[in-house]
Parts: sequence; structure tokens; C-alpha cells
Amino acid sequence: MTSDLDPSFHEDQPAITGDNPFHLFKEWMELASKKEPNDPNAMALATTGHDDMPDIRMVLLKDFSEKGFVFYTNSESAKGRELEENMKAALLFHWKSLRRQIRIRGTVSKLPAEDADAYFASRPRQSRIGAWASQQSRPVESRKALWKIVTMKAAQFGTGSVPRPPYWNGYRVDPCSIEFWMDKPFRLHDRLLFQRETPHGNWTTTRLFP
Repeated sequence: MTSDLDPSFHEDQPAITGDNPFHLFKEWMELASKKEPNDPNAMALATTGHDDMPDIRMVLLKDFSEKGFVFYTNSESAKGRELEENMKAALLFHWKSLRRQIRIRGTVSKLPAEDADAYFASRPRQSRIGAWASQQSRPVESRKALWKIVTMKAAQFGTGSVPRPPYWNGYRVDPCSIEFWMDKPFRLHDRLLFQRETPHGNWTTTRLFP
């Protein structure tokens, strides 16, 4: 019996394998850091608030471990307010250069103040002043008005230290599911899903149809 499949129909690279999603995430992130030209740690953050309407925007992953995935933001922004109303979120990493993506869903917790203090202090001075000047997600009269506030804040702090605003915080997404996706020929993509029922439970793996 002969096959009528085109000879080009074959796997071009090994399937996704692994039993620990954090180890696999680390491998992919290290590869993305070498291959992706801009912001390999950029991720889409999806949230919902009291109106149940989903919202999404790009943020930067600042740390990750088996405790979860960390980012920082203004808690009075749209995403900050939505997280206060519903401490659940989804993340998406997409690396076009690798033709891979990772989807994450989980619960969200706020980081201790000392963690936020430490990261805020590591930011460029201009970014720290900008955090004080921006009432993120709220209306501003004009760019000129924004820069006027930035100038005022810069004068206020002078050459002294710029402390963390009380509304600028860190968040950690503790995943209940992590899905790894790899592009394959003929849209027969490889998908490996890790799931667990509790934050510190054991992972189960399922390979999904494309």
C-alpha cells in the first residue's frame, strides 16, 4: 500500500516535550532573547473588570519563577482597576522570529511593597519621574499639559531620590494553565498544554489538536 501524501509532508523539528512548564518557559525565553529583535519579554496582558468586558494591552515581564510571572504597573490605571475587581488574568507571549507562542492563565496577587521599591529604584530616573507625572489611563488635555507636569515633577525632586509612588505596584500571575504552541507545516501546529487544579498542585499535560 502506498501513500499519496506529498513528500514534503513531514515534521521539520521535534515536537514540544517536557514535564515542567517553568523549565520549558525558561528555555524558550532564553532562545527568544537571542533571536527576537525587540523586547523578547513583551507579553499581552488580558484582564476583566466589573463589566465583564475583556481588556488587553502589552506589558513587560520583569521576573519569573515557579511562583509565577511578574510585571509592574500603576494600580490606578485601567488594568490596575480591573485587577482590583477581578484578580485573574491571561498572558500571551508571541515570538514571530521563532514562530512560537505561550498562553498563560491564572490568579493574580500583589507583590510586597519592598519588592516594588527595589524594582522601582532600578528604573531610569526619567521613568521614575514619569510614573509620578502620569495619571495612567485617564484623560489628559494635551501632550503639552503632560510635559508641563513632567517638568514640575522633575523640579520637585531636583537631584534627590525619586521614591516609588504609592499607586505603583508589582503583580504576580500564578498560573493554572500554560500552553506552548509551535508552528508546523500545513498548519498542523504542535500544542502542549500544562494544567493544575491548585496553585501548588501537580501538572498534567495534554497534547492538543492544532
